[in-house]
Amino acid sequence: MKITYAFDLQGKTTCFSLCVTALLVGMATICAAQEFTGIAPPRSEIDINRLIAELFPIPPDDSEELFEALLQRYASPLDLNTATPDDLAATFILSEIQLHAFFDYRAKAGALLSLYELQAVPEFDLATIRRLLPFVTIATRAVSFRDALKNPGQHFLMFRSGKILEQQKGFAPLDSGSASTTRYQGSPFNGYLRYRSARSGAYSFGITLEKDAGEQMWQWDTQRQILGIDYTSFHAQILHRGRLNNLAIGDFQMQAGQGMVLGAGFSLGKGSEVIRTVYRSTTGLKPYTSASEAGFFRGVAASWRIMRGTDITLLLSRTKRDATQEPDSIHASITTSLPVTGYHRTPSEIEKHHVLLEQNTGMHLLHQLASQKGQLGVTVLHTSYNSFIQKRDWAYNRYEFSGKQNFIAGLHGDYRWQNMHFFTETAISRSGGTGTIAGMIASAGRKLDMSLMARHYARHFHTLYGNPISEATRPINERGAYAGVRWSPSRRWQWSAYGDYFRFPWLKYQVDAPSRGYDYFLHLLWKPSKRLNAYILFHEKHKQTNDPAAAENEPALIQNIKRTATFNIDYELPLRCAFRTRVQFGTSKNEGSPVSNGFTVVQDVNWHFRKVEISARAAFFKTDDYDSRQYVYEKDMLYAFSIPAYYNTGTRHYLMLRYTASRRIKIWLRWSQTRYSDIEKISSGLNEINGNKRSEVKLQVMYQF
Repeated sequence: MKITYAFDLQGKTTCFSLCVTALLVGMATICAAQEFTGIAPPRSEIDINRLIAELFPIPPDDSEELFEALLQRYASPLDLNTATPDDLAATFILSEIQLHAFFDYRAKAGALLSLYELQAVPEFDLATIRRLLPFVTIATRAVSFRDALKNPGQHFLMFRSGKILEQQKGFAPLDSGSASTTRYQGSPFNGYLRYRSARSGAYSFGITLEKDAGEQMWQWDTQRQILGIDYTSFHAQILHRGRLNNLAIGDFQMQAGQGMVLGAGFSLGKGSEVIRTVYRSTTGLKPYTSASEAGFFRGVAASWRIMRGTDITLLLSRTKRDATQEPDSIHASITTSLPVTGYHRTPSEIEKHHVLLEQNTGMHLLHQLASQKGQLGVTVLHTSYNSFIQKRDWAYNRYEFSGKQNFIAGLHGDYRWQNMHFFTETAISRSGGTGTIAGMIASAGRKLDMSLMARHYARHFHTLYGNPISEATRPINERGAYAGVRWSPSRRWQWSAYGDYFRFPWLKYQVDAPSRGYDYFLHLLWKPSKRLNAYILFHEKHKQTNDPAAAENEPALIQNIKRTATFNIDYELPLRCAFRTRVQFGTSKNEGSPVSNGFTVVQDVNWHFRKVEISARAAFFKTDDYDSRQYVYEKDMLYAFSIPAYYNTGTRHYLMLRYTASRRIKIWLRWSQTRYSDIEKISSGLNEINGNKRSEVKLQVMYQF
């Protein structure tokens, strides 16, 4: 059925053919015939690992946080009839011109009746719609809170456990001939238990329990917030009850503005998504469901509407953090570091477990401009500790946060004009240090998208929960400028590139002088059909580091250059099988030293049967040393994430089985092994394995109520 329409993106004229109405009626008829819900195609289980691999073929440092953020969006799909531009931008799927077209369409055509209606939105193609569908929904009517509890969209109990099959040194008996005098305190099995009941736009309730391999199974210390299992997380959330937009109790996170003050957990680094990655969406309060044991608030937060277009959010948090503490002559004790690994396996690690009390009080005031044109917001956060924080007395730590309290306030805003989107945020911390980010995203027609962004983070700028885009792991002591471009001359071809220049005006760890660097990225995608796509990419990064040959009192810097080149091809027969071949080559070179080369080739295969899905990989890798290690995403169980480092010479393979035992029960079984050809011991310390192979087995069971 052909659709004919004219649609002016500037809103000057709009003319819809009656064929649009005929299309919707026809789609509804087809849905009824196929026993669909009538408003959407059937929702299949998404492969988050594959989506991340497409967006970020070179893994960012915070891959696990990215994984959890996308998984939350999948678990709580957006209602397209109430979603804001920031909500949809946070999926990283739609371009600026597509966002503009969608909201112009919704404003003129009214609420969407079906997800099939997305085909009538100008600038939307089928490939974009397919990628968007897992993250969106349409609410057919207002649902009372009681009805939402009776009919949750997501309601499951899941358990996962596994272990490394070879014996690690930490689990072996003490050896009188060894210098090591400690061992892991718990069993070699890890454990993960998760329960969640939720309905998108109404409520969410969940509990997460996790124990790492080597940690004790049962512990109880209410003073340290250790309640049985090593890590316990709980959240309860209520949404859209009158003026109350959001109420979160337990563990939660907050994303506001460009993440200068509040941005934990929802920040993306640089990748093949060269346009949208520069902009952070204001997604507000979100329940914290990850097993990572840092970077979240624990307490209560609420957001409610104080007038039309204006919301206020208040948060209170009181939680315990891991900390390394030492005696001090002035203070009873000082905290020298805040570990975030979450491991509590040995006596020294257990000693650091939840010994630091942290309290946070925050506020976010947000005003939405008319016609979804933009927003203005103010964010403040006060953080206090019960111990004086003072990092070790090294030159590069001179401007780091010290004391018991930090206060930070920020002002953010963005504005959309036609196909251009401008955004900025500025914040100042108690130390007087400032952070600023400003940029724009523009679409020059449907074929060309561009992004520009500049950033400045002072050497004494202290944001404890901020996470704006940066080259370093934290937004401090950095200045930079970024430019990205994406050109799609046809549906089959897409070319993307970005360049980023950065400076560090003060010293850094292992960099004993001001330094600078740059990186650039090229990505060419070819997609001749729905079944086949291929891409090649090249990434090069230049950074400065200490010269090991320089005298200690005369620091000198040398250039480090890292390059990565990748060829990837995917072929899929829907609902039957899929094949992926990947060849990756990388180098690492310090000025005046030999080049370290790394290479890997990977073959993935997925088979789909009526009740069984089988996934397998065979990989070969060869690197000169750890500096040229290769990272490649692996498919894992639902709610699990895997991205091991390939280094030295060897093979890596895994086999995973997913069995749908019944409508309510799913079972996953995964075995993986890395085998090296040129080493006799793997890893070091208590993780050391005698031998040349490392194998892991995992089991996961999910019961859906």
